[in-house]
Amino acid sequence: MARVFSSINGSANLLTSVRCSYSTCYRPMVVEMGRDQSYRASIESEIEAHLKKVISIKPPESVFEPMHYLTFATPKSTAPALCVAACELVGGERAEALAAASAIHLMHVATYTHQHMHGSGTKPGPTIDHKFGPNIELLMGDGIMPFAIELLAKAMSPARENSDKILRVITEVTRAVGLQGLLEGQFRAVEWTQSGNGDEEMLEYVCKKKEGEIHACGAACGAILGDGNDEEVESLRNYGLYVGTIQGMINGVGRNNYNNRMEELRISAMKELQTRFKGKKVRPIASLIEESFVPPSQSNLL
Repeated sequence: MARVFSSINGSANLLTSVRCSYSTCYRPMVVEMGRDQSYRASIESEIEAHLKKVISIKPPESVFEPMHYLTFATPKSTAPALCVAACELVGGERAEALAAASAIHLMHVATYTHQHMHGSGTKPGPTIDHKFGPNIELLMGDGIMPFAIELLAKAMSPARENSDKILRVITEVTRAVGLQGLLEGQFRAVEWTQSGNGDEEMLEYVCKKKEGEIHACGAACGAILGDGNDEEVESLRNYGLYVGTIQGMINGVGRNNYNNRMEELRISAMKELQTRFKGKKVRPIASLIEESFVPPSQSNLL
């Protein structure tokens, strides 16, 4: 397929794909991505600034120093940025989604910390320098999760009448990270590795649970906070699930192994935007899936 969604809602040349052999690198050629990359970077900058306000190094330093370090040293997930992008897509203000995006990042930090304690992760990939002992890392992961919920609860504002929305978001986040979400995905990832990595259906299930559902959660939370209607919330949830599952495949086994399935998921994601959000500026949020198909070594070309 030479061109996929070359025009969405009037935005020309969203992306053009080139096909290589199954055993070699496959990636779309990204067109005019400078503004979209800046869009994501600006979101992540505001999330980081928000987190720095609420997680400063203060007494007792033995608690807040490792918490601060792990919060900002952990490799970023696209799920928090997706939360803010979804909020803006349905007409909300960026500030309305920052607390939720920050909480989603902290949930990611907690689970990442547990999985990668001193190189104990189940798969290769980016990691962090372990400045603190495993006991500290374990405790920090345990402590960061309730702090994320506290951060969300503090975002309730009688003046903004957002309590119902925040409660919905808390439910979304805890469900996505819990025993039937991301944590199940981590457990199934161990099973998949021990089975010899040959079960493609199990791999997709793992990717859906580990990264798909937290991305789906991020997109749904953003839509909720931006006052999206039920159809918009569910459509963005689907979009996030596709984006996160693709990201999980790339992070877990690399793009070369499952190119055909990742392309199918990408097309489904783009159709979700095209069908539900006609007349709205979808190009910024669509860039999150485009970026997933650029190899890390070439990400600086965006």
